[in-house]
Order: sequence, then structure tokens, then C-alpha cells
Amino acid sequence: MTEKEDYGMRRKIVIVGGVAGGAATAARLRRMDEDAEILLIERGEHVSFANCGLPYHIGGEIEDREKLLVMTPAKLRSWFNLDVRVRTEVVAVDREKKEVELRHNASGEVIRETYDNLVLSPGAKPVVPDLPGVDSEKIRTLRNLLDMDSIKALVDGGITSAVVVGGGFIGLEVAEQLRRRDVAVTLVELLDQVMPSVDPEMASPLHATLRDHGVDLRLGTRVEGFKENGAGIGVNLSDGTTLDTDMVLLAVGVKPESDLAQAAGLEVTDRGTIVVDEHMRTSDPDIYAVGDVVTVRQKQLGTPVWLPLAGPASRQGRVAANHIAGKTPDRFPGVVGTSVCRVFELAVGSTGLGEKALKEAGVAYHRQYVGPFFHADYYPGAVRITVKVLFSPTDGKLFGAQVVGAGGIDKRVDVLSTAIHAGMTVFDLEDLELGYAPPYGTARDPVNFAGFAAANRLRGDVEVAEWQDLVDEEDSMLIDVRQPEEVEEGGVPGAVNIPLGVLRNRMKELPRHKEILVFCGVGQRGYYAYRVLKHHGFKVRNMDGGIMLHRMVQPPA
Repeated sequence: MTEKEDYGMRRKIVIVGGVAGGAATAARLRRMDEDAEILLIERGEHVSFANCGLPYHIGGEIEDREKLLVMTPAKLRSWFNLDVRVRTEVVAVDREKKEVELRHNASGEVIRETYDNLVLSPGAKPVVPDLPGVDSEKIRTLRNLLDMDSIKALVDGGITSAVVVGGGFIGLEVAEQLRRRDVAVTLVELLDQVMPSVDPEMASPLHATLRDHGVDLRLGTRVEGFKENGAGIGVNLSDGTTLDTDMVLLAVGVKPESDLAQAAGLEVTDRGTIVVDEHMRTSDPDIYAVGDVVTVRQKQLGTPVWLPLAGPASRQGRVAANHIAGKTPDRFPGVVGTSVCRVFELAVGSTGLGEKALKEAGVAYHRQYVGPFFHADYYPGAVRITVKVLFSPTDGKLFGAQVVGAGGIDKRVDVLSTAIHAGMTVFDLEDLELGYAPPYGTARDPVNFAGFAAANRLRGDVEVAEWQDLVDEEDSMLIDVRQPEEVEEGGVPGAVNIPLGVLRNRMKELPRHKEILVFCGVGQRGYYAYRVLKHHGFKVRNMDGGIMLHRMVQPPA
């Protein structure tokens, strides 16, 4: 029973911040309680916009700017009867009096409002590193529509070059869109890979694609400062070079905007994120927090994690609203961390735990790669994708998955995310019944193939070699079972080419006193060869992922 039902009171909820978390909370609250007084406070001009779509308007893929406005203040007022106040900032919270102090940004007027419940959804802001010259007007960040407008105006005005600092989601998306507008782009990344949410070898195809599309990719490079030089700006790098460019976009990460919460004495982490329980309540039970400002639970490990993404923020808003409205106690179950990003013709997606997280947690795991076609190989446009699954070496429980390629990536990542949420094993992946038609998939989906390969390993049907094992040594022999024309396109030094189709007739050429390491393009024919040789008594292992993986971990210079 709600407080309003208990005491005949009209509940008043103040929500700080819109976009995904705050707007979702407000809309859900109204659906649950028609009588509540709901104030939605947004310091900017736009209370609900598609911030994930901002790069695509800069590049012109989304032509109509208005389509990025998910909900206008007027629509929120008319549809949901919300008291929406834009260009207004909450500057203080008095927890004892249960009041917030509001300041209108244009007029400077300050007023106070009471609340029964307060919801904090201020989000996160771009990190601006403390570097010489970083306050230049030629350096931009991308967080809201006004940032987008200013960057697009520069592009529309004819800039010819840009330096993007950071190779995460925003950096990659903006780099792609600037190239779409024929702007010369240099992407500088401190790590040795872009897209740190995936394991290094899975990012390797992205590096090649970026370079193929004219992006000057500088990995393992640090920006040390900036200096304006007439109409442009110089970017000083750790390798001693200076990049002269028209514009710089900083996309090195975000940090939570938790100043208000900290000033109010709410519990925060060392990183500055607000600590919440499973109902999204803060250390003050009358104050909730959602979105990019909170730490939640990593579902598989049960450990605190910060995941500033729109999907979790929206779901957290729904949980907070349900709890405030007195619905059957709703709980936020935590996150596994699922994402997908397009980089020109490729896409890369991940879900669950990667190798770094598993190692840090001390969790034993196996990894398995497969490289099937994303739809029927006889249907036009078929290309191979790379699927990597991480799983328990004892019971096959799925820990994480990553997929990269030019088609059907989102579908596979979503299926694998669902499998992780459901606690499935790689044995379950074998039996999943997934939609099939030649333009969309194969009779045995890439997810099934990942299950087959991983389950074969756990059942003892195959022994696996890692790419590091593919060296010509005295106690081993490398056998490439691809066709000769495939080998001509690149192979492994020291390997002997014996195509699968003639392997049985040439087994007398193979030494019994050495271990045979077989490999093919993606691992499938190597598995067939393994079964043949194992049956005939050879000591043999199959290279996981084949030449596909070998090229990913050891790309051409």
C-alpha cells in the first residue's frame, strides 16, 4: 500500500535531469500514479533527446535534427502532465527539510521546492584532461545537442581536418562520420587498441578498417598538449610529433556528475559514482539515483561496476519509479554489459565478461573462436564473422562473448546476452532454435557453431592449440589443410600444405613421434582433420580460430 493510500496524501517527486534515466523515471511514475505531483528539472534546453544519435547528425546520416528530440517539454506536459522546467538547475539539497534549491539559469531566480522523493539523474560529463592549451575554442566534446550543433557548424563551414582523441564509442562514431563528410581524421588512442570493451584480438579488424577508410590511426600514443597556430591548432604527441589540424574532439571518457549528491552527504564511491541498492535508493531512503551517475552490480560476479549506457539507465528509471509508486518491489538485477558499435562496414559487439575481467576476478575460463558466414554462403553478400565465447572449463557456463564482422553482429550479440542473463551453458547454445532464412542466417546459426565448438572441447572431442603454438619446432609439425590457392594468400611459416580432401591418402608422410598441429581458415576443416588423425593414432591438436585468428593476433605490418 502506498503512502498516498495510507494517509490520503498527494505524493511529490522531484527528478533532477532528463534524457534516458530521468525521463524514463518520470514517464513511468505518471503511468503508475495519475495523482502524483512530478517535477522534472533539466538545466539544459532539451529534456529528452537521443544522445547516442548525435554523431550521425554531424555526418548527415540523420538529416533531420528534430528527430533527435525524443520528447519535448510541451509533449511531456501534455502526454504525462509533468511539471517540466528546463534551463533550471538544482543547486542544493536539504535532506533534513526535504527541499531542493532551484536556480533558473537565464534569470538567476532562486526558489525552493519540497519533495517526498527525490530522483537524481544528472548523468556524466566528458573528461577534459588537464593539458596545456586544452581550453582552446578549437577543442570540442560531444555530450548534448548544442555540442553537436557546434561541431556540425564547423564541418558545414568547411574544415578539412580533425584529430579525435580516444577510440571508444564516441571517438569511433565521430571519426566515421567525419570521414563521411570528407574530413581528414587522425585518431589518437593511448591504448594499443580501440574499443577497450573487447579483447585486443577482436579489435584488430577495426584497426584495418579504420586505416582502409583513410583514418590515420595512432595507437599507444598519448596527447601531451595543444597550441593554437593561426586558424588551426597543434596537437603535441608523446612520440614527439605535432599534428596540425582544424579541430580536436576529446572523447577520452566520461565522469559522473555527482557533485550535488556529494554536497548532500550521500554515499559515493572513490570514483564519484553514487551508491544505490537494488531498488535504486541511495544512502538516504527518500532519494533515488539512476543512470550514468550510479554504480550497480555486475550480474555475474556480483561486484560493483559503472556502466554509463542508455539502456541500463532507462531500465533503472523504471525500477526506481515502480518502487516509489509502491508497486510490488521491483529490483534492478545488475548488468552484464552489452554493447554494439558500427565502424564503417564492420560492427563489433560484446556482452558479459572479457578476458581481462575474468583474470582480475581469478575465474578459470576457456575461450573458443568460430568464423562462420553470417547468412547462407550461397546467398549474395555472405561474409564470415568472428565469434568468441568465454566459458567455464568445468560446466560450460557462458561468461562472455564478442563478435566482429560485416553482418548480423547485433543479432548474435543479443542472443548471447540473453543466454548469459539466463545462466546458459555452451551446451545450451548447441540447441538454440534461431530464425533462419538465407538472407538472414544459416540453418545452424553462428551462435550454434560457437556452442558446437566449445562443447566439443569440453566433451573431449577435440584438443585445442592456441595461436602461439603455431611455430615450426622439432617436436611438432604444422599441417595446413586448406586448398593450395588459399595458402597462396598467406599462411604460417614452416607449415606443410596437405588439403583435407587428400589427408587420408597422405598420412604416411606424417611423423608418429611428433605432435601434429592442424589448422585451416577458421577452424572447421582443422577439426575434421583432427578427428581423422586422432582416429589413426596420431598425437594432434587443432588450431582454435585458424588462420582467421592468427591474422587477428598477428596482423600484417
